[in-house]
Amino acid sequence: MPSGATVFAMAETKARNVGPSGIEIAYERFGAPDAPPVLLIMGAGAQMINWPEGFCQALVDCGLQVIRFDTRDSGQSTHFRDAPVPDFPAALAGDLSTASYSLSDLAADTVGLLDALGLAGVHLVGSSMGGMIAQMVAIEYPDRVRSLTSMMSTTGEPGVGEADFSVFAELGGPPQDREAFVEWQVRALGLAASPGFAFDAAAAAERAGRVFDRGYDALGMQRQGLAVVATGDRTERLRSLRVPTLVVHGASDILCDVSGGRATAAAVPGAELVILEGMGHNLPQDVWPELVGHIAMLVHRVEGG
Repeated sequence: MPSGATVFAMAETKARNVGPSGIEIAYERFGAPDAPPVLLIMGAGAQMINWPEGFCQALVDCGLQVIRFDTRDSGQSTHFRDAPVPDFPAALAGDLSTASYSLSDLAADTVGLLDALGLAGVHLVGSSMGGMIAQMVAIEYPDRVRSLTSMMSTTGEPGVGEADFSVFAELGGPPQDREAFVEWQVRALGLAASPGFAFDAAAAAERAGRVFDRGYDALGMQRQGLAVVATGDRTERLRSLRVPTLVVHGASDILCDVSGGRATAAAVPGAELVILEGMGHNLPQDVWPELVGHIAMLVHRVEGG
């Protein structure tokens, strides 16, 4: 499909009774339905709209079909509001009784969505926790994965891919008021953004307003985060993968240190590692051409046999 092609977009809709948990998942599709399908999985506390429409358009321009969705406990998908309040100190000490689910459950949701959409296999692109979910899908459902792109993510191995939360020390929790929430999220996103590229505060504010309106869930984000803790180290299981894999990481990522990307690429046999200088824990528009180019190249190489 030539550059600048129109996105064939399906209006946001919901798949019902998805996966073993029988949940609802909100999703959108872009691009020609017969183009190679790329499933985008966002990180903890994020919604499908955190994949910018322009980024989706760029993938469609490369001849791909794009599907983005809200994971459980985010946006318009099912929220587990009756679950226990996550206790991270206890979980880190070995007591996982407040963990409502693991990354395996999120992987099962993802495959359930593929079933609902009638897709036998897809090219997975996961960012941050979404990268971890994509890894688990590849590990536990290898026949459903045509290729794997793990971005800004890690293996779960202690000591790699760790976050520097000190920069958020004065941020505080998310406000309940819409205007204050938008200001809070723009500040948070700016702190984690890419120092080598411009931060588009206006775009971040517009998206933050939509995130609030679609259903921001602070405890949902914590439940997702605890799922990561409950799952543990995936390194040995990643060594079993035989799927074409691309690992992308920003050299200046403070929410998931670049060592996480290096460890992921080292664990997956034959993985290609791309480290982007000046990139943090976001998707600045200036890196879209390079990032989309790497993803599209991998997809078309696999589709070409």
